[in-house]
Amino acid sequence: MPPAAVDAHSQATAVHSLRLVRATADTLAGYGLLVDAPEECAIEIVRWPAQGWRPVDPGTGDQGGTVEGVFEFEWCGTTLHGRNNAVNDEYVLGWSELPNAPRAAGDAPNREQVYLHHANYHPDGGQLFFPLDRAPFVAPLAAPGDDAGPEDFVTFWFDGSQGLYIHPGVWHEAVFPVSDRQRFYDKQGKVHARVSIDFPKEFGCYLAAPLTPALGP
Repeated sequence: MPPAAVDAHSQATAVHSLRLVRATADTLAGYGLLVDAPEECAIEIVRWPAQGWRPVDPGTGDQGGTVEGVFEFEWCGTTLHGRNNAVNDEYVLGWSELPNAPRAAGDAPNREQVYLHHANYHPDGGQLFFPLDRAPFVAPLAAPGDDAGPEDFVTFWFDGSQGLYIHPGVWHEAVFPVSDRQRFYDKQGKVHARVSIDFPKEFGCYLAAPLTPALGP
């Protein structure tokens, strides 16, 4: 997830709209898994990589374990805030309208989409999001690889009856509730290394992830 303080530096107005598909075992293949029982979901921990030709000793480099807690999300006007109690951090995750777009006072927020400025992956381990309130949510994901760009992301729709497990190395940006607030059980690698993309800085655009029900397969 991104740093808590979001720099409103960018004057980007371009938008890359993401495709929305229903999350199934087939559509999530390569990205992650649907989870029925969070207590039965094992978190993959990736061994620390060797720095040269000498290998990492067996039984070492993957002993950090996991951390867990409640990940809280809340829409405040047009801004989505998140607090990950598992790693004791807070974030601004996105906006329902472009952050630099003018709007009249008193206008109701448009919640048809969420605009993202950031995505990341965790090279050290996987991450589980399980909806405690059993309400719908979406998750924009992209396959592993440091050359990922806006065109590689797909938004997955979840009806709230199951959770999402994300494999190590898969690009994501938390999950995005459709309702005003939502809580998720979060479990992830304790090291919590993070590799990030800043879309306005790198690509001159925001990603627009739909918050409406999926019509695709």
